[in-house]
Amino acid sequence: MDRFYSAEQVSRPADHTFAYIQVSEADHILTVTLNRPEKRNALNPVMVNELTYALAYGRYNKDVWIVVLKANGKVWCAGADLKAFMGATEEHESTIPEPKTNVTIGDAFKSLHKPCIAVVGESVYAGGFLLLGGCTHVVAEQHCKFGLPEVKRGIWPMQVMAGLLELMPGRKVLDICMRGAVLSAEEAADARIVTDLVATGKAEERAKEIMEEIRQGSPSAIRAGIKAFHEYQQKSSSEHHSYLQGALMQLMQTADAREGIMAFREKREPQWSGE
Repeated sequence: MDRFYSAEQVSRPADHTFAYIQVSEADHILTVTLNRPEKRNALNPVMVNELTYALAYGRYNKDVWIVVLKANGKVWCAGADLKAFMGATEEHESTIPEPKTNVTIGDAFKSLHKPCIAVVGESVYAGGFLLLGGCTHVVAEQHCKFGLPEVKRGIWPMQVMAGLLELMPGRKVLDICMRGAVLSAEEAADARIVTDLVATGKAEERAKEIMEEIRQGSPSAIRAGIKAFHEYQQKSSSEHHSYLQGALMQLMQTADAREGIMAFREKREPQWSGE
């Protein structure tokens, strides 16, 4: 069960108004677009709740096979809106319900259990790294910058640090955070923040190529695999193989597994249902 929103709460997103993101769905792809360009897509509490709601919808809806994360404006995400998180408020039209508990956006991404592709055509700063770290793929254009300026504001990128430690060695994480470093797209790729580095204007094209490759596989197998990837890391070493064996046995009972095996025997392309 999602710790922030129930399946019932997110069952009808079309009935709600989003103030700071745009959400669309087609061909088993849920596209979530950051839409606060006048504030450089800085994350305020309402926007974080909206993102978490959209991710929960993506998790519970079996017709959603892939989530795409995009942004409008000249900055992909400037991180947290510090004034908002310190209590400043602004009028908005969001009707998204309050979550069951305070949102930690990294956990919201981990509970998605589906491929999530960030399409990055502009620079990313500070808490925007949390969004990138939650994605399975980050397609970024070569002109983009990736900066962590928190120490120059008297703070430290605490949650970002946790995400970065899953991608690179601890010394490198501390170095980037301590220096308030601004990385080029090439450096971000070397640091494993970016998975696919492309020429300017080519991020959308590359993201579509990745989606087409992913769609050739079973949605239920991918969903189970991502779930197992995250849960495996929480198990003790003595539990690893028994846990993964149990996960495989469960997966073998799915309609997609039966279809995949039958299609292989019949030498035809499988028709996935996501079940």
